[in-house]
Formats: sequence, C-alpha cells, structure tokens
Amino acid sequence: MSIRQDTRHLYLQVIEQIKRDIEKGLYLEKEKLPSEFQLSKSLGVSRATLREALRILEEESIVTRRHGVGTFVNPKPVFTSGIEELDSVTGMISKSGMTPGSQYLSAELIEPTEDERNRFSPVSLHKLAKVERVRTADQQPVVYCKDRIPDGLIPLDQVREADSLFGILERYTGKSISYAVTDIEPIGYHERISPILNCEPDQALLLLKQMHYTKEDEPVLLSSNYFRADKFSFHVLRKRV
Repeated sequence: MSIRQDTRHLYLQVIEQIKRDIEKGLYLEKEKLPSEFQLSKSLGVSRATLREALRILEEESIVTRRHGVGTFVNPKPVFTSGIEELDSVTGMISKSGMTPGSQYLSAELIEPTEDERNRFSPVSLHKLAKVERVRTADQQPVVYCKDRIPDGLIPLDQVREADSLFGILERYTGKSISYAVTDIEPIGYHERISPILNCEPDQALLLLKQMHYTKEDEPVLLSSNYFRADKFSFHVLRKRV
C-alpha cells in the first residue's frame, strides 16, 4: 500500500515508512538520511509533512537533526532497564551479554557538603569516601560513576580492583542495598565527562542521581552515574490506581 492510499495522517505514514526502512537496513546507524528534498520526493509528500515526521522521530530518539548538516539515524540502545528494577551497572552490562569492566580514576576522603549531609541524614558524617570510575562494556567506556560512601564502611584500597560497589559493600559490611531513590536528568555535552566516554559533541547523557538504602532504611551509597544516552535506555512501568 502506498502512502497516498493509506487513510491515516500523512506524517504518521511517513514515520512508519522511515522506521521500516531503518529496520530493513536501508538507512544504517549514524548514517545521514537523504536530504529533505530527496526524501519528500521519494515518499510523495510535502516537505512540511516530512519535517513533522522527522520532528516526532527525533522526539522518539530514532534520529538526530543537526542544523545545517542533516538528519542522522541514532544507534539503538544496547542496554535497556526498567527504572523500577534496581540493578548495578555491572548487572545491566552482564545481562546484555557483554563483559563489564572498570577503569579506576580516583578514591579520596572529602568533606561532605551540606546537601550531602542532608541526604545521608540521620547518619552522622565525618568524611565521605568519593570514588570515581568509568564503567566499560567489552572494554568500551559507557558510564561515568561518581560514588560517595560514609568513611569507614569499606576500605578504599579495595575499590581499585572492585567491579561492583554493591558487592564490596555487602562483603565488608554485611549490609545489602534494598532500594534507591532516583532522580533522572538528561544533560547535554559535559566538558569533562563526555570526552572520557568518547561522546560526539551533540551526544546527550543521562544522569541518574541515586541514594541507596538498606532494608533498614539506612542510607549507604550516594551515586551520580552519567550514562551514554545512545547506549542506555530506561523505562518505567506505571500502573493505574
């Protein structure tokens, strides 16, 4: 059935056609789509209709439009997870069939900020152990992790070799992380972190800020994880109440 014979709105038909062409491999990941003139002519629609379809496809993260350059096909996320499922970065990478790894950057004791003291309340903080690492999948950097843990919970000299902080916390404290309160923030290019993750200048990051608690509601780990948005996607299961 041609686009003109379909009774749905034209831009919806264009969206489905472009998605099919991507699925069939007509347009490859990171490849530039034909120009608006060429694409609208081949689909038999106006450029206004095409632009509306491309706008929605960009909202769905199927494509990225670069002003003055063109429209490019986004890579499919390699890792997907439900936000309601608390899993370590190590677990997410392993479940995808890839090998997780860590590139240790630093570990140091720092003075907690007022915000950090409030987040760890009612735990009384003297110092925080701050650990910064890059998490890899098949040796490719995909997540930048900044973790803060109350001083004394784990030995800092063990962090360098540890893949999972969840595991090392349980091993040295006997405390298991039961749940986390999470804030999700999409951010653009980060001057320091994006180059470490080999991001393109227009590539977004997903920042997950999480406070992790034991089943006794004790806060034990505050993390800020910067995920490459082209590698990770997160979804939420919402139920009607």
